[in-house]
Amino acid sequence: MENASIITVFTLSGLNQTMHYRGVLFSLTLLCYFVIVLLNVGLILTIILDENLHEPMYIFLCNICISGLYGATGFYPKFLLDLLSDVHVISYAGCLFQAFVIYSSVCCDFSMLAVMAYDRYVAICRPLEYHSVMTRQRVCLLIVLSWLSPYTCICVLVGLTSRLQLCGFQIQKLYCDNWSVVKLACSSTITNNIVGYIVIFFFFGHVIFILCSYVYLIRSCLKSIESRGRFMQTCMPHLLSLLNVTVVLFFDVLYTRYGSKDLPQSLQNFLALQFLIVPQILNPLIYGLKLSKVRKRILSYCEKF
Repeated sequence: MENASIITVFTLSGLNQTMHYRGVLFSLTLLCYFVIVLLNVGLILTIILDENLHEPMYIFLCNICISGLYGATGFYPKFLLDLLSDVHVISYAGCLFQAFVIYSSVCCDFSMLAVMAYDRYVAICRPLEYHSVMTRQRVCLLIVLSWLSPYTCICVLVGLTSRLQLCGFQIQKLYCDNWSVVKLACSSTITNNIVGYIVIFFFFGHVIFILCSYVYLIRSCLKSIESRGRFMQTCMPHLLSLLNVTVVLFFDVLYTRYGSKDLPQSLQNFLALQFLIVPQILNPLIYGLKLSKVRKRILSYCEKF
């Protein structure tokens, strides 16, 4: 572990070829961060302040917004500082912490979407049992598990990475991620690779669970016009959000693990950033516009101002 103790900082080289228009990048990044905070905080406050929205589905939605804010805060403040600086470095501990925050946030999104799929399944397929199944205690337990399981998985990955002997200090991205640090190792990374794929398949299992639950939902909705209306109103936003998160994370995993260094720097930066921008903006927009109760409440607040 001698080399690992020597490396105390990493260099983030993703901005090296784009610094001649960093003023524009800073303005756009600050605007993007402001929009993310505004949309997610607005939706969180709407749900908290309206007692009519204190239902499991909206409580889960509130947690998705909190996860989005948590993940965005792990990236944007540091990135904005880098845009103002000529030196783009991050400490070893700070790098691992940033990787933990960003990827635990994304995994929390998958866990929460799986919980929301279960909630919609019970609400539409077993409506008479809904209140006896989705009790306050069960909702709290599902929320705790939705946060705890991603934290545990990413903690294990980061812990394994922290034990590696590193022979490099330059990360070819705008931020730290676990795999970029692993690629700098000069010791065996077999354990990291195995655990990494286990975590990927674990959260891919969340997607399979959600899709299976929606097969039952669609079957149930075909039997009733009322169920069909509830599906379109409350489930379509959920499916759009799942598609949104899955697609951007899929591209991030492909880019991080198999991306070519021969790609133009601007394209590499876009592939690295898209999952830190798209879900955090689209998720609150999708739910805010598609869920009628949330939309009406937001419009009523807007009318007062």
